[in-house]
Amino acid sequence: MKKFIYYSLAWVVGAFTLVACTNDDLSSTSVITVSQTNQNDFDHWLDANFVQPYNIVFAYRYQDIETDPNYYSVPARFEDAVKLAHILKYTCVEAYNEVAGPQFTRMYFPKLFYLTGEWLYRNNGTIILGTAEGGKKIYLHGTNYLTENLKSEATLNEFYLKTIHHEFTHILNQTKNYDEGFQLITGSTYLADSWSSDEGETGYLQRGYISDYSQHSHSEDFAEMMSIYVTNSQEQWDKWMKEAGTEGAKLIAQKLAVVKDYMKTAWNIDIDKLRDSVLSREADVVNGNIDLEDLTI
Repeated sequence: MKKFIYYSLAWVVGAFTLVACTNDDLSSTSVITVSQTNQNDFDHWLDANFVQPYNIVFAYRYQDIETDPNYYSVPARFEDAVKLAHILKYTCVEAYNEVAGPQFTRMYFPKLFYLTGEWLYRNNGTIILGTAEGGKKIYLHGTNYLTENLKSEATLNEFYLKTIHHEFTHILNQTKNYDEGFQLITGSTYLADSWSSDEGETGYLQRGYISDYSQHSHSEDFAEMMSIYVTNSQEQWDKWMKEAGTEGAKLIAQKLAVVKDYMKTAWNIDIDKLRDSVLSREADVVNGNIDLEDLTI
């Protein structure tokens, strides 16, 4: 199963060697050779900070097998990949460590992050920011735009961090499903792919959706509720609820209650505490308190 979010390690290659026992005088030297990628300081840092503690592969080198052939794509720029690895570790992995414990992170956080440099552009005018697949992988696109989006928490959230939390929510949902009642709160007004139409781009708060993309389906609605809540302040949330009006705010509040209950009951995570940790860590990144280029082990 693949889940998408839209906006309007080096691999170790293995080989099997087949051996046949005959009377022929054959050389013991294999004619099959496997190219090995030279390990650099970043690879060693990733091994120490992702592979060893969490069994997570952070793949930043371009791999055809992990790239969707239906979209134009380019490799992630090395410098931006290094920065994004630091950001993911500090603002996401370690935030979940703080509120849920390292064992939760080791067990449930996706085991592969694959980076590409460009966004995936669709014919309907939207772009794909990230994809979750099979409960084990998260694909992150647009890595080469990271540096210019580090200027504020808003842009860092919009294009990267919200995507990670959104896709991780899908992974958690694939492991333990949420209350079916969630999809009935605004069940008659989901728009599917028309979420990006003129109809979907305006008035979504008043209809009970926290974002335009939330209108796609109940599963995307749930992931948007979770990811937007933990990456925005209460002050910003209150502004959205005021804009939503009485009816819209009531519907969003009902959805938020289901999300909070699910995360607490299924995963023992208080998402208000998670939000506090995420926001504090995001501020550290934007304010330059974290060295995003240090590869010291």
